[in-house]
Parts: sequence; C-alpha cells; structure tokens
Amino acid sequence: MNRRIGTVVSVGPFQLLASCPNGDQIFTAAAGGMELESAKETPLEGSSLPGEWSPSALEQNFSKILHRLTGQEARQSNSRDVALKDLRALIEATECNRLFEGSGEPHRGIPEILGQVAKALGKYAAPYKEEEGGSDGHSEVAEKAAEVGLLFLKLLGKVETAKNSLDCPAWETGLRHLSGPIYIFAITHCLEKPWTSPKSQEVAGEVLSLLLRVTGCSSEAGFLRGENEDEKGKFIVIMGLLKPDLNKETWKNNPAAKHVFSWILQQVTRPWLYQHLERILPPSLLISDDYQTENKILGVRCLHHIVLNVPAADLLQFNRAQVIYHAIFNHLYMPEHNLIQAVLLCLLDLFPILEKTMHWKGDGARTTTHCDEVLRLILTHMEPEHRLLLRRTYARNLPAFVKRLGILTVRHLKRLERVIISYLEVYDGPEEEARLKILETLKLLMQYTWPRISCRLVVLLKAILKLICDVARDPTLTPEPVKNTLLQEATDCLILLDHCSQGQVKGLLAKILLSCEDRTVVSCIRKVQQVPEGTPYHGT
Repeated sequence: MNRRIGTVVSVGPFQLLASCPNGDQIFTAAAGGMELESAKETPLEGSSLPGEWSPSALEQNFSKILHRLTGQEARQSNSRDVALKDLRALIEATECNRLFEGSGEPHRGIPEILGQVAKALGKYAAPYKEEEGGSDGHSEVAEKAAEVGLLFLKLLGKVETAKNSLDCPAWETGLRHLSGPIYIFAITHCLEKPWTSPKSQEVAGEVLSLLLRVTGCSSEAGFLRGENEDEKGKFIVIMGLLKPDLNKETWKNNPAAKHVFSWILQQVTRPWLYQHLERILPPSLLISDDYQTENKILGVRCLHHIVLNVPAADLLQFNRAQVIYHAIFNHLYMPEHNLIQAVLLCLLDLFPILEKTMHWKGDGARTTTHCDEVLRLILTHMEPEHRLLLRRTYARNLPAFVKRLGILTVRHLKRLERVIISYLEVYDGPEEEARLKILETLKLLMQYTWPRISCRLVVLLKAILKLICDVARDPTLTPEPVKNTLLQEATDCLILLDHCSQGQVKGLLAKILLSCEDRTVVSCIRKVQQVPEGTPYHGT
C-alpha cells in the first residue's frame, strides 16, 4: 500500500496539524522540535485520524496539552491559546469509543488526564484575585469562560454519545473524573457575578444542564447528594476539589471559591448534610470571620443553613453550637443592617439548640439564656440608634424575640417600654415598617406580661394616642393603606391595653371624646368603646 506524506502546519514552536493529500488530517502537536511518535512515522492511508491512535498515543497527546496548560509555558497567552485549539481539535476528531478506551488495564491514564485537563481549564477561566484585574480583567475572564464552556460542551457531548453507545462501557470512568471540575466551572460562571457576562452565563448554564443530563440527575441536589440512598453523590468529590481554595491562606486567591461553596452547601439539606459537617463547618466559620461585610454575610448564611439542616445532637457535640454562637454574636456590634439581619435570623434558629441542655427545676430563678443576652444587646443598640435601616432591622426582629422568651420578657420590660415609646414617636417613611413592627411587639408584650401592664397604663396609653393623632394628621405621602394599617394596629393595642387594665382605658377615652374633633381619632376611640366588657381579645 502506498504511503502519502502530508504537510505540517506550524504555529510558533508548535506543530499543530498535518493535512494529507487525500484530505485526511493528522495531529502532531509537537513542542520544542519534539514530534509525537504518530507524527514521526509516515501514517498509512486510512490510519492517520486520532480516533485510530492507540490509547497510549492519545494519552501522550492529552498529556502534552495538559503540560502546556499548567507548565511554565502556560504563562504565555499564545501557548495557552494554541493548547486550547489543539484540545478542541483533538476532542472533535477522536471518536467517543476511543476517548475512554484507555480506562481499563493496563492503560488507566486517559480519564485521569482528562480530569486534570478539566481542572486546568477551570483554573484558566477562574476570576482573578480580588485585588487584581478590575473591570477589564472581568471581561477577559468572561471571554475565557465562554471559550472553555464550549470545550466542555464538546467533551460532555462525547460522553453522552458514549453513554448511548453499547460499544463504550468505560464512559462512566471518564465522567467520574470530569464531573467535579466541570460542575465547579459551571457554578462559577452561571451565577451573576462581576466576572460573568450574559454570554458566559448562558454557556455555563448549558454546560450545567448537559452535565446533569449525562449524569442522569434530575437536579443539582440529586447530583450532589445522590438521587437515591445507594448513591453517594458528588458532594465529597467537589468539596475535595474546593478544599485547597478554602483554607486561611488561599481562600481569597479565587473569589469564586466561596460562592461555589455557599451554593453547593445550600443544595444539600436534611438528612444528608450532617455527614459532611466536618467538611463544611470550618470554611463557613472562616468566611464569616472576614473583615469584609459581604463575606461576613455569606459566612453567616452558610452557618444558618448548617443550623437548619444538621441535627441538634451533632451541633451540640464538641460544643459546635457554642462555637457558632460566639462566632456570629460579635457581628451584632457591626452597624451594617444586612449583616445584623442575617445574624439575628441565624441566632433565632440557634437558640432552641443551645437551650436544649438547659432545664429549669422550679426551685429558683430561671437561668439567663442566650436569647436574653442577645435581646439585651439589641435593646442597648436600639435606644440611641438614629439610622433608619438599622432601626427597621432591629424592629423587624423584635417580635420574634418576645415570642421566644414569652413570659420571661418581663426581665427586659423596662427597656422594652423605653424602646417602644421612642420608636412610636418617629416617622419611618412611606412603608412605616419600624412602627408597624413595634406595634406588633407591643401587642405580644401585653399578651405575655399582662400582669405587669396595668402599672404602665398611662405611659402606654399616651404613646398609642399620640401615634393615632400623628397618623391622622400626617401631611406626608404615606399611602392610605399604610395609614389604615397603622391605625388598626394602634386600635388593637388600645383594646388589648383595656383588657390588661380591667376596663380603665375605656373610662379614660370617654373623657377624650368630649373634646376631640378629629374624625379619625374619634373613630378609633369608638371602636375601643364598642368592644363589650369581658370579650376575649382575638389575639390572645
């Protein structure tokens, strides 16, 4: 049989592609003057395609590309661009049944090398260190991500074809090495972040959808935890890949790592999460302990997810719950409303766990709880606070603390009284969120601590009536529905105050009717007087 010699096309120091006279193409991909064995020999007609190379030859080609992506040559942008072109051409030209043929003994290298190539591609498209790059760097990362995403689509397409073919049972081995790095890439670039663009997000979303389809998973949660009890899922594998980027020295080198960790953590819930507690708690604590507010919030949300989805027994073991409590308690001293909101929500779900070991024997005063400690600090901050966003945040969460403590709220009654009166006096903007929440807090307070309310009758009655007068004469642009809600809540407080004082409020209000000319105020007072004596309040 006659042999036909092709022409080698060179780009820089790399011999990329040889075109044969018969139209076939062969790969040489040789660097530094060193040619692959498949290029040294003149290929036979019909045997020049990469799909017909031996597993060792394919392995050698992928190793060359991997070296050019990760070695010293990777610092040169031209070298990486050439490597990506070679990889794309090699994937396209290699038949799927040949791509994973080396999975069995004695050749086990191709799937592992493909996994290493996928990791290298993920690092190539990773965003720059937080203080580096800038907006120009972000656009460059988005372009790289789109290019790498197309490569992953081709590679996953080969896996899907092999999966549907009866001639290639080794596709699972290849997918096992590829799925972790590809998933991390997809999550890094499919979410809206500074380093993404609409195009890179679209490509990454397609990669994620194809990966889930190839792995046979109906959702990301199924992919991570396993679709059934017999499957382990990929959570451990992905955490293993993320671990080098989530320690104290390196976690800021790749700004995407913390977001990927947070995302995958949110996908795994009860009853699967507890088995990963040792892997997920340290990074969550590390992120929450940062000086940047956005990182604090991200870390606290991770810790909150752990609190909600790990059994109390596991959190109490080794004092983990106490560690979480002390880690986020100090954040309450930061005047950042978003951080305060995240911390308070987490603490409210953590209190029941912390207090499981506390039992009142009935022979003395009840022990002060963590909820008491936090409420004491909140009230300390609320009294002098003048920033509206922080006032709203504190007021928004105050009813939950009163509900949590119940009758034990009497410990904080004096300070709560001062906070309630001062907050009812201040206009809070068109939505009036703070004053509405303070009225809700007042109603709960009167329900839980009603024996202590009668001695505070005059002070509370003045504060509520002043609020009603202020709202009735409000010249601002507060919407009418908000005004009506405020008036209704204030009227409910008057009715409840009357119940707590055995009808004293009605007697005091009767005198006001003789001199009051405002229709709105009169309407609220008449609603209170129309409630029959002894009628139970609907809120109790």
